[in-house]
Amino acid sequence: MNTASDVIDQYESNVRSYVRSFPVSFSKAEGSYIWDEAGRRYIDFFAGAGALNYGHNEPTMVQALIEYLQSNGIIHGLDMATSAKAAFIKEFTTSILIPRGLDYKLQFTGPTGTNGVEAALKIARLATGRHNVIAFSHSFHGVSLGSLAATANAWFRGASGLPLNGTTFLPYDGYVDELDSIAYLEKVLDDPSSGVDQPAAIIVELVQGEGGVNVASAEWAKRLRDLTAERGIILIVDDIQAGCGRTGEFFSFEFTEIQPDIVVLSKSISGIGLPMSLVLLKPELDIWKPGQHNGTFRGNNLAFVAGLKALETFWQSNKLSADIKHKEVILRKRLEHIKEAYPDAFTAVRGRGLLYGLVCREAEMAKRITQRCFNEELIIETAGAKDEVIKFIPALTISEATITEGLALLEKAIASTLNS
Repeated sequence: MNTASDVIDQYESNVRSYVRSFPVSFSKAEGSYIWDEAGRRYIDFFAGAGALNYGHNEPTMVQALIEYLQSNGIIHGLDMATSAKAAFIKEFTTSILIPRGLDYKLQFTGPTGTNGVEAALKIARLATGRHNVIAFSHSFHGVSLGSLAATANAWFRGASGLPLNGTTFLPYDGYVDELDSIAYLEKVLDDPSSGVDQPAAIIVELVQGEGGVNVASAEWAKRLRDLTAERGIILIVDDIQAGCGRTGEFFSFEFTEIQPDIVVLSKSISGIGLPMSLVLLKPELDIWKPGQHNGTFRGNNLAFVAGLKALETFWQSNKLSADIKHKEVILRKRLEHIKEAYPDAFTAVRGRGLLYGLVCREAEMAKRITQRCFNEELIIETAGAKDEVIKFIPALTISEATITEGLALLEKAIASTLNS
């Protein structure tokens, strides 16, 4: 066993997945670049599945962590009060919530997105006394049993080992051509013979990342918010991948002008890829009794330190949002050009901010193209029900030059794949 890959292949579980798409051992990273042990440099259009919105090893966060560690700061604190947690809460409230007119209590759950979803579903059921939850086609909310019940993908559901109950799935915006899915939902809820129990909550991603980069319209989101408010249904927005600036604004729902009852954040909320999950609750929903939802690692103080620096560096002004929207134009125009150049290979370009999808006519084509991209030293993944979507989630801080370089590698990979 001479390499890290040899050790991993022999001893790690078969459950590992991303290493199969990127079959090398990585050793270092900086910004939008990552290097393998052989010294090859790759452009990263994957960004830790959205956990690295500010790129790899962002310097101000690295320095803050070094200084905190050298000062013997608290690393593990359960849910006890620490200076690092208090500083993060104060900055999040000041820089994110207050400017947007949002009033939420903050709950730090176990450090994964799926645990945040579990907490959101539990509190919705506790608050309403109802058990049913409505989720949508192509949704992905996690793979622990509660969140998995609200995840639509059959591949993940098939690994549960038992029936997944308590969720009703309905069509997402645009899932069926010419179907008004909000009108359909309204009829289902008003019909006592629809077979759908009145829900405690509706959980939704306003951009479905893993589901294929499906984008809900502002009108659809507003009508969903109105419907839930009228019926006393709790609206949960899963912003685990689409939040923290990924779609241009800090929250994916800002362009709709709605205010969800609960918001779930994870992935990039720590700023630098450290485990952290955050549930935002309207104050009247904060009915937990002490310790009712707990976890040993809900007090990751290193994540608080890096997350604080991310807020201070990138969210005390609108500069990052403006930069994202500028780079979105570059990305979208190039993807539209590719789609038009290869009409037999691609059917659509969709997304918001720096979360985009190039939809292939055949899933096998998407797989072949992304594999060829890796050979060209570009890291990019697929998404969608059949992995038919080439998914773009670069760092929000990526330079225009690096976007252009990466897209050139993509076009090279497409041309060689289609001509082979």
